[in-house]
Amino acid sequence: MKKMNILVPDLPESVSDATVVKWHKKIGEKVNSNDNIVDIETDKVMLEVSSPCDGILKSILEEEGKIVKSQQILGEINQFDIIHNNIVEEDNLLNAKKNYVNKEEKEDVEYSSFQNNEQHLTPSARRLIKINNVNKSYLNKIIETDNQINFEKIIKKEEKKLNKTLLNNNALDFDEDKEKENKKFENRVKMTRLRQRIAERLLDSKNNTAMLTTFNEVNMQPIILLRKKYGEDFEKKHSIRIGFMSFFVKAVVQGLKNFPEINAYIDKTDIVFYKNFDISIAVSTPRGLITPILKNADKMSMSEIEKKIKDFSIRGFQNKINIKELIGGNFTITNGGIFGSLISTPIINPPQTAILGMHMIQERPVVVNGKIKILPMMYIALSYDHRLIDGKESVGFLVNVKNILEDFTRILIDV
Repeated sequence: MKKMNILVPDLPESVSDATVVKWHKKIGEKVNSNDNIVDIETDKVMLEVSSPCDGILKSILEEEGKIVKSQQILGEINQFDIIHNNIVEEDNLLNAKKNYVNKEEKEDVEYSSFQNNEQHLTPSARRLIKINNVNKSYLNKIIETDNQINFEKIIKKEEKKLNKTLLNNNALDFDEDKEKENKKFENRVKMTRLRQRIAERLLDSKNNTAMLTTFNEVNMQPIILLRKKYGEDFEKKHSIRIGFMSFFVKAVVQGLKNFPEINAYIDKTDIVFYKNFDISIAVSTPRGLITPILKNADKMSMSEIEKKIKDFSIRGFQNKINIKELIGGNFTITNGGIFGSLISTPIINPPQTAILGMHMIQERPVVVNGKIKILPMMYIALSYDHRLIDGKESVGFLVNVKNILEDFTRILIDV
């Protein structure tokens, strides 16, 4: 019978396998072409696997929780035209199976009724009985006695095994009681592939980089005034509101141009400098934190940056971010301020060598020209790999970002 296979889509080189998360259809249910049949999860993103045709789901070969590879068969679908042509054939197969089962059951009954002690003897023993004309009733008595002795031996052996098992169980009673008690106060769930990957990469970053964090603070008053002054005109022209992130992206790109050591990574004993400016943006999703990339951010306008980040946020929440959008990135920006974080030490995203942390804006008393003013201030943090980046470059980069944000016209004159 012809059938269509449901295949795992091609996975990029950096993704070795995926986990089957959820089947949206059951065996025997009707499916339409391009219907989402099953979700699979990699360590980067959730993928939807669609139906290749109209038909009925015939089989599920990989259950939920199974690990699958690229182009592996997940299940099978019978196409509608194939199904209609094979209804009679399937009925015939079912009838044949029933007849075969009934025949087997009949043979089992006949065999069980036909058994006797003599049938269990070896061919040579049966030949000797026939030649010597041994009394069969006497022979049966001997066999039954021998069977009774063997049965008693088996019982004794099983009793010993049972006693040993009971002793082991008693030794484990305390641990089992403790585990049951813990279950009353705990709820154990399996980590998603994304969460496992995040945990692995964070630990890898901590153990394999000489990470250090430097801090500064930014007066956000100039940016707030710019947004207030041009916000409505910007939204009318570009159909999107201007946020803070586009200012930070532009400031970071300028900083990377001025401090190329930040836009680089270590490859064994070599330092590799990037010629492009791909900025990873940390996006929070229900499944965990992901870092989609603004490709060639230096060539993007403010409106393009805002639209792309908004698109990342929407599709990230819907688990629709493409794997290709997560691969690469030279530098990461993360904003803990949206959750109310006042200050933090962000962790580097290897193989990148630095990450910028934004935080919440808070009005604080600040001394300006000998006078105390209440200004909207934000702490910014740069975590960097000290193996490649020295304090001079890291502090210089962060001060450069701070100066641009406090006077955005610096970008126009490239200072």
